[in-house]
Amino acid sequence: MSQAVVGTFSVSGVEPLPVEVQADVGSGLPSFSVVGLGDAAVLEARDRVRAAVRACGFDFPNARIVVNLAPGIVRKHGPGYDLPIALAILMATRQIPTVALARVRAVGELALDGRLRPVPGALAHAVGAVTSGEPLVGPLEFARAASAVPGLVYHAAGDLGEFRKGLPEASSVEAAASSRPSVTVPDLQEVVGQESAKRVLEISAAGGLNVLFVGPPGSGKTMLARRLAGILPDLDPLETLDTAIVHSVAGLDESAALSGVRPFRAPHHTTSAAGLVGGGSPPRPGEASLAHNGVLFLDELAEFGPAALQALRQPLEDGVVRLVRAEGRVAYPARFTLVAAMNPCPCGFLGDVSRTACHCGESSIARYHNRVGGPLLDRIDISMRVDRVNPDLLLAVPGGETSALVRARVIAARQFSASRGGPGVRLLAGAPLLQACALPPAARATVSQCARACALSGRGVTRLLRTARVIADLASSPHVEQEHVLEAASYRAGLR
Repeated sequence: MSQAVVGTFSVSGVEPLPVEVQADVGSGLPSFSVVGLGDAAVLEARDRVRAAVRACGFDFPNARIVVNLAPGIVRKHGPGYDLPIALAILMATRQIPTVALARVRAVGELALDGRLRPVPGALAHAVGAVTSGEPLVGPLEFARAASAVPGLVYHAAGDLGEFRKGLPEASSVEAAASSRPSVTVPDLQEVVGQESAKRVLEISAAGGLNVLFVGPPGSGKTMLARRLAGILPDLDPLETLDTAIVHSVAGLDESAALSGVRPFRAPHHTTSAAGLVGGGSPPRPGEASLAHNGVLFLDELAEFGPAALQALRQPLEDGVVRLVRAEGRVAYPARFTLVAAMNPCPCGFLGDVSRTACHCGESSIARYHNRVGGPLLDRIDISMRVDRVNPDLLLAVPGGETSALVRARVIAARQFSASRGGPGVRLLAGAPLLQACALPPAARATVSQCARACALSGRGVTRLLRTARVIADLASSPHVEQEHVLEAASYRAGLR
């Protein structure tokens, strides 16, 4: 009887949980069983491993084989256990050296011819390997992404046969961030007119504030929203890895995130609650998490299902999605900037002076707005009415500011905010927020008057102060003055 153990991870949300792949090859009727709460993809590893082992010239043992994925109380998903299962069996039968592979973590799917294929969540495995202080073994195709994880020792292999002489050499690949993919971002200069809306985008980018554009069809709401990503600064190293891990777990290409590009997600309004905030079996991150450290754009906000919209309330407040299911709990990061757009009424022309008056009844308008709901609107920092642009302006050559110019001011405002110390503006509340605002008496009185006039809740006052603080940062003002409060209040008034 021979036994061997190879380490790997099970990904819960975005967190890697250590797993031991224990192989026992002993006497008895020939069989191959995998135990330890694996899903269908894990159980199918038996056929893939058997074919891959033989294809690479190894002998598959004609014996009783039991593979245990420990701990048995943790559910295991996906084909990433193929490689550790194959290595454990080959080590137990002394067909590959055991010393070199005794202290490694392995992940990868096996093709029937023995080739190694990348799997979703491999970046989470890489982070887990660094935390445990052990090298990671995996597919050659993952080497470039693995190079973005600081401190990781990664051994890449093209197929199972490369383990015949022991552990493959550690990969030396340039960091993934060195080859930035070409991502075309629309320029703000292309938007004609709408200077107030552009100002709102600049404030949103400087502080990560949530925005709602309301206006008739064709007024440029979507065009404005899609240009927010172009005035945001690149991801910093910590944000880069956090964002890329979410995309890796979802099985998406993480190269853009690893290159510092902030995600921009624009789901269709038919998206379900699970598609928006995550869910399914096994659980997968939703659009809110895929927009982590970036922008989530919800066009036609009132057309989204009420359940999906209300599911956004917690991530908008906490920056994380917590899913509780019978098989356990998972958490996905979801700190994004929400940009939403909607019509003022079902027909879309309420208040549009360029057309005949809207004929929607009061009851239909009320039902339309109730689909969004007050609790969600209370979590939006800025609301702006966007009306149609004069056709004469549309025929003129665009001459506004470019995204690069606005982006420079946004970066300067963020640097000014960081110079005060503490967390970013969007995370401030209570006494730390009041301390950061340093309100003079006149500004404090104005905040009180605006809160009463707009019937603001405690959350509304907090978001009013955050917006005023961002406006002051853009002006490089150490104090939030009265004019900053008045401008912030004008954006809150639109939510009534």
